[in-house]
Amino acid sequence: MFKYSLITTAMVTVLAGCSATSNTQQDAIQQEAVDALATHLDIQYQVLTNHGADDGLACQDLGAEWASCNQVNMTLTNQGSAIDSSDWAIYFHSIRLILDVGNDQFKVTRVTGDLHKLEPTDKFDGFAENEEVVIPLIGEYWQLFETDFMPGAFVAAPNAEPRLIAALNTEDVASFVSGLEGDNLKRTPGDNNVFANALSRFDKNSDLTQQDVSTSLLPTPISVVAGEGKLDISSGLALPEGVFDELQIGALTERAQLLGVNLSGGQAVSIELSTELPTEYAKSGGYQLSISHQGIEVVAFDKTGAFYAMQSVFGLVDIENPGQLPNVRIHDAPRFEYRGVMVDVARNFHSKPAILATIDQMAAYKMNKLHLHLTDDEGWRLEIPGLPELTDVGSNRCFDLEEQRCLLPQLGSGSTSDNFGSGYFTTQDYVEILTYAKARHIEVIPEIDMPAHARAAVVSMEARYDRLMAEGKAEQANEYRLMDPQDTSNVTTVQFYDKQSFINPCMASSTRFVDKVISEVAAMHEKAGMPLSTWHFGGDEAKNIKLAAGFQDINAQEKVAWKGNIDLSQQDKPFAQSPQCQALLQDGVVSDFGHLPSYFAQEVSKLVAEKGIPNFQAWQDGLKYSEGVDAFATENTRVNFWDVLYWGGTSSVYEWSDKGYDVIVSNPDYVYMDMPYEADPKERGYYWATRATDTRKMFGFAPENMPQNAETSLDRDGNGFTGKGEIEAAPFYGLSAQLWSETVRNDEQYEYMVFPRVLAAAERAWHRAEWENDYQVGVEYSQQSDLVNKSALNDDYNRFANVVGQRELAKLEKAGIDYRLPVPGAKVENNQLHMNVQFPGVALQYSTDGQTWNNYDAEQKPTVEGEVFIRSISAKGSKVSRVTSVN
Repeated sequence: MFKYSLITTAMVTVLAGCSATSNTQQDAIQQEAVDALATHLDIQYQVLTNHGADDGLACQDLGAEWASCNQVNMTLTNQGSAIDSSDWAIYFHSIRLILDVGNDQFKVTRVTGDLHKLEPTDKFDGFAENEEVVIPLIGEYWQLFETDFMPGAFVAAPNAEPRLIAALNTEDVASFVSGLEGDNLKRTPGDNNVFANALSRFDKNSDLTQQDVSTSLLPTPISVVAGEGKLDISSGLALPEGVFDELQIGALTERAQLLGVNLSGGQAVSIELSTELPTEYAKSGGYQLSISHQGIEVVAFDKTGAFYAMQSVFGLVDIENPGQLPNVRIHDAPRFEYRGVMVDVARNFHSKPAILATIDQMAAYKMNKLHLHLTDDEGWRLEIPGLPELTDVGSNRCFDLEEQRCLLPQLGSGSTSDNFGSGYFTTQDYVEILTYAKARHIEVIPEIDMPAHARAAVVSMEARYDRLMAEGKAEQANEYRLMDPQDTSNVTTVQFYDKQSFINPCMASSTRFVDKVISEVAAMHEKAGMPLSTWHFGGDEAKNIKLAAGFQDINAQEKVAWKGNIDLSQQDKPFAQSPQCQALLQDGVVSDFGHLPSYFAQEVSKLVAEKGIPNFQAWQDGLKYSEGVDAFATENTRVNFWDVLYWGGTSSVYEWSDKGYDVIVSNPDYVYMDMPYEADPKERGYYWATRATDTRKMFGFAPENMPQNAETSLDRDGNGFTGKGEIEAAPFYGLSAQLWSETVRNDEQYEYMVFPRVLAAAERAWHRAEWENDYQVGVEYSQQSDLVNKSALNDDYNRFANVVGQRELAKLEKAGIDYRLPVPGAKVENNQLHMNVQFPGVALQYSTDGQTWNNYDAEQKPTVEGEVFIRSISAKGSKVSRVTSVN
């Protein structure tokens, strides 16, 4: 292998007179170095401390927010021949800002977002064969889960094709991360979380017992009265004519066939549509269902209720014995009108088959709103006729520093576009999704996020601008431009982008762009026969994080020890240096730059209303400077409420309802499905709101009485908080479970994060439990109060968990869903192995050597010695949980 230094390469170039031949030779040398590094360089991360300030690191002077930082050793090991070249760089993904580098042979700069560049300095002396080089890195905040460390690092050089580093070209994050143990699991030294292990899981599951749930249904109806005996449906079911259209019959048939039920004949199903149901059930989706020896009878408020009645019939099917149904009488209707799932396909793309599979499961559990987060900084995921750059550039991530072909890599997507960092729905894909959802009584709500989280759109329209300007078409080039070229605002967004993250709300071209996009999306909905009835504006996080409370000016006379020191004079609010926005302020259109996002929301609502779209929706912080619903032009204005409860959300949620907004409860600490299932570093997810949200926690959420949750759960550090009713307000409109995709890079990971806990979200959206207290002003809840009937809550979860473990997981498995199997709990007493699981009915296995697995029998507990490996296994044996051990 050649060993050329920069000086040697330069001499070759000069002697050859910069000829094409020598350039080719130089390129080959650079490519050889890139290939060698990518193939032979091993990279390992070891967390040294997550409590940098307490351990003497200069977090405050390094400008860390809240003066909080961590230290990680990044170890590079050259497992190949020696490399002398220094004309290369390693690009790696870090969700924490790198504040300092403790090895003078290297420097690190942030490119954009999470993409960082590590390159040699003039002190670099090469990589000897088998040499190990340690690079201490100080990063902001802490790194507590393995998924904080992204794969996809790659090597690049000026005249070479970038190459993924083989050691980090994997989703097995544990293969390159260590040190997450002991105190490094704690966010702060005072962190009181109980970290998940076999014993803690065993204790948590100890109040669960297996029980007969043959007449139980998810989500739970208002009333279920069990009868005697069963109805034989082995010959199939026959639906009446005239109730369902062809697409709906197709949807019901697919579900029936999956469960082993024939819908082409057999036992007749009687369905009557009637608005004369008792008041409690006289709403869209309400129904009465009777299963008896005489057959199946349904009285439904509307066709949606009839559809849900059939889903209840299917819900009672045991796929091990699909030919019989229990005799029951059910009265049912939905709790909330809005029962939603939000899927972020922008940060990382999720395929059309995954979305269609999600729609199937939403229908089975009576959820009716699919909120698609289609755009963000990291990707634009919907084809818009007439604006090809949005998908040609904005849907792809690859290594193009000019960003004319694609967006720069983010979130572990690496240098190439052949992964879920790239991708989009064609117009036909989207119409197919809409048609599929319509057949299952699900509304699709498209979100085009703005004015923040819009980098994919802005960069795409800059690429369009450059193309058209090169063609001499200046007017067309400026038609949809989204960034004021004279805006010099210095801004850092929540995920570390600059001013390119924002659509400028003060430009007429921005309004034209939004109008164009809404029109094209509405046309797709019309084509699918699902008129666009809700436009989601996004609106969240339009701010400069460097102006937050965790920083103080470096020149402040009296400094606070727990704030980071930065030069605040160099920081701007978004758009503050845009002449076009300055003009709006001078004209009195808005009073402050901070009010521009709300102003833009109001302006967009006018476009929405002009197109006959009745509902305008946004994340609540995007509307915070509006006066109330009267500021918007649409018939209804809805907010996804996402304040964390222990940071004041137990009160602030009612403020939005009091202002007249339709509130959709979307709390990060309870119904964000991108949060980890457990406080275990091997689980996936971000955790800024909570260290863990498992199915049980989501099931125990009281969405209408927010203060109540202070008695039944803890904050992110495992501590109690207080919630008190302070504002009288109207009931909420709905509940939505969110899946953000920063750490979710493929469809398998997506389904793992969503299922089965989304079933608990469906339960809370559809059914109000008896243990949920009425919200009352003046009533305060905490860990010390005793106002919640926790015995009833635990009994209710026991029933729910049994239905999941005995029936629903098997249905998910048969549908091909890559759901998460729970990690078992276990303990060893007197050499006897005791095991349990979060969902009674799930089979358990143990191994004494980690290779040969034995079925666990609770009645005949095995005798064991030493370390014992444990796992759960699916009904058909196609899936197993993560393996842990107990001594």
